[in-house]
Amino acid sequence: MTLRTLRIAVTLAVIASAAALNAQEITVAAAADLQFAFQDVAARFEKQSGSRVKLVFGSSGNFFAQIQNGAPFDVFCSADLGYPQKLEAAGLTEPGSLYRYATGKIVLWVPKASPVDLGQGLAALLDPDVHKIAIANPTHAPYGRAAVAALQHEKIYQRVSAKLVLGESVSQAASFVVSGSADAGIVALSLALAPAMKEKGRYAGIPADDYPAIVQAAVLLKPAQQTSVQRELARRFLNFLKDPAIVEVMRGYGFSAPQTHP
Repeated sequence: MTLRTLRIAVTLAVIASAAALNAQEITVAAAADLQFAFQDVAARFEKQSGSRVKLVFGSSGNFFAQIQNGAPFDVFCSADLGYPQKLEAAGLTEPGSLYRYATGKIVLWVPKASPVDLGQGLAALLDPDVHKIAIANPTHAPYGRAAVAALQHEKIYQRVSAKLVLGESVSQAASFVVSGSADAGIVALSLALAPAMKEKGRYAGIPADDYPAIVQAAVLLKPAQQTSVQRELARRFLNFLKDPAIVEVMRGYGFSAPQTHP
């Protein structure tokens, strides 16, 4: 084989590899609090890479169970560091791929027409006008556990527990308040900042010291039917999340910068 022929062969191989990546699609299991942020992030990645990202949003705990049972996700972006760590320990992830991409925050949210005084903080939930309070199900949703912890910190959990309405995810809990099925909700700041909720309600921040840190982490998965091209594309997506520009995009949606410790 001549040098010229070799160069042509290498060039064609590179072009074929790039074309394969562009034609591929990865599926990302993303925590519900990422609903708006990741639509933005995925669109940016698709524009840059020419590849497609299928986003599936839901409860981190439910995704954890699905992945254990072989769900064909390529990337798992959890709202709880513990779930990716458990998958890593079980050998269901690409070794060394775990990445803490953000820290989430919770807020108290009410519709604009609500008479509730948010200046009282969580104590506002004791208002007689608040009959139902929406939170994510603490059994499998990190934001639900954070909500319960914050209520316990304020020593009002027992007084409001009968009012709690549980959503399968934090986005469903938020939808309960937006639709009027609940009078108030403890939801993710990232959802409260999204246009769909920002235009319809008011929110008050809940001090971060009042609940355990919501450390969120992503990890590469190893589904049985994953191709080598999908594996490489998933790796590129995870690296994309680490880009300083994307970290700033996430910050704009209410997430704190990722933690860099191992």
